[in-house]
Amino acid sequence: MKFSKLSKLVVTLGATAALAACGNGGSGDLIFVVSREEGSGTRDAFTEITGVAEDDQDNTVDTATIQNGTDQVITSVSDDPSAIGYISLGSLNDSVKAVKVDDVEATEQNVADDKYPLSRPFNIVYQGELEGATKDFHDFIYSKEGQDIALDQDYVPVDSNAEPYKGDGDQSGKINIVGSTSVAPVLEAMAEKYMELNPDVNISITANGSSAGVQAAIDGTAQLGMASRELKDDEQSKVKSEEIAKDGIAVVVNNDNDTEGLSMDQVKQIFTGEITDWSELN
Repeated sequence: MKFSKLSKLVVTLGATAALAACGNGGSGDLIFVVSREEGSGTRDAFTEITGVAEDDQDNTVDTATIQNGTDQVITSVSDDPSAIGYISLGSLNDSVKAVKVDDVEATEQNVADDKYPLSRPFNIVYQGELEGATKDFHDFIYSKEGQDIALDQDYVPVDSNAEPYKGDGDQSGKINIVGSTSVAPVLEAMAEKYMELNPDVNISITANGSSAGVQAAIDGTAQLGMASRELKDDEQSKVKSEEIAKDGIAVVVNNDNDTEGLSMDQVKQIFTGEITDWSELN
């Protein structure tokens, strides 16, 4: 009887050790791929830059878990030691770990210096000529106050020498803004400050993806669209786009994962399903 109990103890300890080994992206640990939804500007930019998308074909592995926003990706990766995903660099927090790509850290300075390979523009999109409060808010975005907000939000401003905002606070009306979940936080911060200066203006922001934002601008259901990617050829003929800031795309893993860096080719192979186990990266 004593021998039987000892055997069970050994088996139990062995199983526990095996589970622990799988918790750090080690040998025998399948990679849990987390991606964004179709229409996400972050996904479009990520797949284009990494080569996951080729000839207008997105080759993201079929087994990837799809999440509809940055926060959801962070939650998925933080909850699973085997997970890997990608998010806006400006949204990076301590609950996940950003790995180096091609030996370059994902930092705002490396994005500004064009050293980090995964970077993309944050754009606003609109039709025709802007008027009234929308035009004034547009001017605020590109003012010193607006660009300082982009910097405070951990993005790279497009104009570090911008002139101060010249508005006199007498604007009124409603501005509807729709689009990228990555661009939304910085636009929300800008809108909050702008409405303090112009209390008779109401700005409504809906974060539902870059493609939805571009389409809303095309349809005229939003004064401004938000896109975290370049416009496609067919979109460029219908609306204008302007870059308001620059952002990196961080490749993130669980904090318990020992992986510190990946090559761009390894990132591509993981997200296309060519590499499926963390042991293949050792």
